[in-house]
This record gives sequence, structure tokens and C-alpha cells, in this order.
Amino acid sequence: MVISAVQRLDARPLVIGHRGASGYRPEHSAAAYELAFELGADCVEPDVVATRDGVLVIRHENEISGTTDVAGHPEFAGRRRTASVDGVTHTGWFTEDFTWAELQTLRCVERLPALRPGSAAYDGHFGILRLSDLFSLVERAADAQQRPLGIVAEIKHATHFARLGLPLDELFAAEVEAAGWNSGDGRLVVESFEPTVLERVRARGVLAPSVLLVEAEGVPADLVAARGASAADYASFLTPDGLRGLSVEGISVPKQLLLHPGSRLVDSAHGAGLEVFTWTLRPENEFLDTRFRVGADEAAWGAWRDEFSRVMASGVDGVFADHPDLAVAVRAEFAGR
Repeated sequence: MVISAVQRLDARPLVIGHRGASGYRPEHSAAAYELAFELGADCVEPDVVATRDGVLVIRHENEISGTTDVAGHPEFAGRRRTASVDGVTHTGWFTEDFTWAELQTLRCVERLPALRPGSAAYDGHFGILRLSDLFSLVERAADAQQRPLGIVAEIKHATHFARLGLPLDELFAAEVEAAGWNSGDGRLVVESFEPTVLERVRARGVLAPSVLLVEAEGVPADLVAARGASAADYASFLTPDGLRGLSVEGISVPKQLLLHPGSRLVDSAHGAGLEVFTWTLRPENEFLDTRFRVGADEAAWGAWRDEFSRVMASGVDGVFADHPDLAVAVRAEFAGR
């Protein structure tokens, strides 16, 4: 089982703080992660990318203009450029163009300030974290709260970084071993949209269960790079045969696939021996299914409790939530029934 070692007996589904408590504090900051655990999250989810000197840092993307104050640093103005990452063109500043020492001079900012002004009030308060910093933070939180806590680590853009001579599988395996997190005790789960990097992480001896992230449409970037037009798309993984053929312990799917009337995806995955995570539970109208929006204000909270309940009623094993306390509250209602 993917989540057995970090799961309380009454904790189904697992509540995973998405980039920490990113609804309340700038994502991937120490404050966001600490708050996630204070609000009852069982795990937190970092996105892992690399610096030029091979340090694994935690950012949603390797392009960091939306989540840091890099644009306000004149000394880095010349590093702004346009690049293609997994076939998508981005303009901004990229972690692979910075050393860790340079990134330490930047501060985190709220990615969605119009929707989350309360979080934006903390802009500039916190620095960027390394993956190694998060391992230590989770250990401290588990000691303080006297309960098992874990990490669901997403490896981002592995094919892109490999082309740059920064093999994320190798760097990740080394970090896990150095931190003492390779005991196979269930505290660590590794996930990615690229199945190849999950296979390579396992081949390097990382004992953590693997979860394949699956988009509602499209094709994994690593398979496109390797096979071109013949690459299997995400949809093919979600057929009965596709689920049985996956070499992972779980899948993680967008919530709309579970909210679709008549969806049997969770049952099919369970039948194939896979656990199912889903992303991302958020209360703002902007992110809710149209059935659960209330009013025209995109930043206002809609009928989030109804949507969260519908997702959990699917039998899903874990949910990613920007506001972990809300997911914990709905889970408690299910337990009370």
C-alpha cells in the first residue's frame, strides 16, 4: 500500500498539503509547509527542480518569475530569457541558470495574488527551500506533533533537466539517501508526470512507492522525446488494460475525472492494485467545478464542501488540497458517518 505507513487508522483519504498550505501562505515556503501540518495534513507535496550546480530546490516550475521576487533583482535582469520546456515556450527566469547561492537571495511571493490577497500579504517574508531543508522540516513537525508525517515529492521536467546534464533521478536518489529517508518506511512517495523518471528513481534503489501523475489529456513529455508520434497518451493509461500494465503503486488524476457522472476510475484502479490520488481541492469559485460555484466572484469561496465531499465519496485514497484544514474537516464528516 502506498500510504499505509503515514496513514492514521481513521485517515482515509490521506490529506496532502499541496505545495504546503498554499491557500494561506506563498507556496513552497517553510511557512506553508509548517502551517499545512498544523492544519492537520498527513503529508505535503513539494515540486522538485534543479539549480545550475545540481542542488534540488522546491519550486512549482523551473521558471520562477511568478513565485519569487526575481524580477525585482537588477543583478539578474540579464538572465531573463525565452526557453522551451517540454514543448511549451516560457519567458522568464529559470532555476537551471542560477546557483543555489544565488537563489538564496530571492524571496517567495504569492502566485495568485488577486485570488489570495491574504497569502500575498506574506510576500517577501520567506526564502526558497531545498529538498534537504524540507526533509528536516517534516522531521521536526512529526516530533512536535507526535504523529507520522510524510512527503509526496513530485519530480518536475526530468527529460528537460537531463538534456542539461542534470539527471533528477540521480540527484533525487542521492538526496533521499543523505537525508536518511530511504528506509522504505512509507514516509516518502515519489510522483511524476513522466513514467521514465519513476523507473529510473526505482532503479537507483529508492524504496519509495511510485505514483504516476496523469493529465486529463495529452502525452508524457518523456515518451514524446523517446517515441515521437507513436508515444502513448495519458488516456491510454486509464483503460483497464492500461491500469494493469502500469509499473507503479498508484496514480494521481485531476479531480474532474472523479467528478464525471458515472466515473468508475477509482474502482478500476483499485481492481488493478493501484491506489488513487487526486488534485487539487480548492475552495475558490475559479477552481470549482461549475456545479459548485456560487456567484460571479472568482475569488469567493463557493460550495467547496459539496465538491470535496463528492470527490471523497469516490473512494479516492488521497487528496491534494491547498487548504488542508478544509479537506480534513470534510474527511472528519465522512468518518462521523
